[in-house]
Amino acid sequence: MVSRITAAQAIRLLDRPIFTTREVALVRKGSLSGTSQALSRMAQQGLVQRVVRGLWCDPGDSRFSRFALVQHLAGNHRAYVSILSALSLHGVIDQIPQIVYAVTTGPTRLVTSSVGNFSFHRIQPSLFDGFDWNNKRKVFLLATPEKALMDTLYLSSRKGRRFRFLPELDPSADLDPGAIRSWIERIGDPAIQGSVRKRAAELGLAV
Repeated sequence: MVSRITAAQAIRLLDRPIFTTREVALVRKGSLSGTSQALSRMAQQGLVQRVVRGLWCDPGDSRFSRFALVQHLAGNHRAYVSILSALSLHGVIDQIPQIVYAVTTGPTRLVTSSVGNFSFHRIQPSLFDGFDWNNKRKVFLLATPEKALMDTLYLSSRKGRRFRFLPELDPSADLDPGAIRSWIERIGDPAIQGSVRKRAAELGLAV
């Protein structure tokens, strides 16, 4: 009979702060139901936290970031941190959003989790670009300041007009008008392009 390792041992072998029930079950060679029960007991002891069904994290791990959950919560679609969350992380706005905002190739939707709410927003495929790893540790994908601003203005110009009321931009923020202009020119719809350009001008950006 094969002796299975514990869920805690499996998590240590995975060596990352975010993991799924399936991943832990595969490492410990156990069933999904048994592993889920083991993880639930660990959660009761405060050792791990259930994010959503099947997804867990160790918030006490120094490598953990709620922004790193974006790709896991995006399912089979790609996603990167953008809009107000990225603008805040880059210091372009002072406001710190309670919701984590992301751009995705999937549907626009809100995901509620124990760690917080995650708002995913779909944009046209040709605009799904302008992001990179947040740092050398490659914890999560983050839009550049210019792309995060363009994503915000783009979504504010679409049906529903989300993000119409943008927090005041930090005057010391080092934004590249040329980069913003380049992104605006990639918008396929002339009406939306004109609206985004107008909103950028209202913010004092010469684009």
